[in-house]
Amino acid sequence: MPLAKALELAQEYDLDLVEVAATARPPVCKLMDYGKFKYESAMKAREARKNQAHTVIKEMKLRPKIDPHDYDTKKGHVVRFLKQGDKVKITIMFRGREQSRPELGFRLLQRLADDVQDLGFVESSPKQDGRNMIMVLGPHKKKTEAMAEARALADARKAERQGRTVGSDAAADDAAEIEADEIEADAEVQDAPAEVEAPAAEAPVEQPAAPQGA
Repeated sequence: MPLAKALELAQEYDLDLVEVAATARPPVCKLMDYGKFKYESAMKAREARKNQAHTVIKEMKLRPKIDPHDYDTKKGHVVRFLKQGDKVKITIMFRGREQSRPELGFRLLQRLADDVQDLGFVESSPKQDGRNMIMVLGPHKKKTEAMAEARALADARKAERQGRTVGSDAAADDAAEIEADEIEADAEVQDAPAEVEAPAAEAPVEQPAAPQGA
């Protein structure tokens, strides 16, 4: 089709003439709404990025003589990372005389691996790296599975919040209805005619008799 005819058709149908195969002979063009095409392509790319899993390596640093409370806090972070489907690099930092006792770091790493064995496994065994000792933990769950579970949990919480809102609205409506009934009952009592008691008849007063021989 001649270019002039194609441009005429595009103008007639209020569409765009887009070249889709420039290397073909002759070149291939297509009539389309180019703005709509770009929008749909961007939405597809966004959806693909949302479903794409990126494995991230988190890092957690500990000291050989770590406090029990600090250890529990660090372990909590490691548990959260593994639940999210991420790998965790554990680094034990030795200072001063601690460098002469690497078994302290090794036992600490083994303890941490045992505490989180339900969520992850030792991907890289503990090894000395200068003043540090390093171990890598890998998650049992894949990143895509962790993302799917997180989205399902978020949807469930959202539905629960909406259910609570609906329930509170219904309770508020019931309370308002009860209050309206009480107000109406009070109004009926106030409008009712009051019963007035008739005053008791007064007894006649006896006049004193006149004295005789007056």
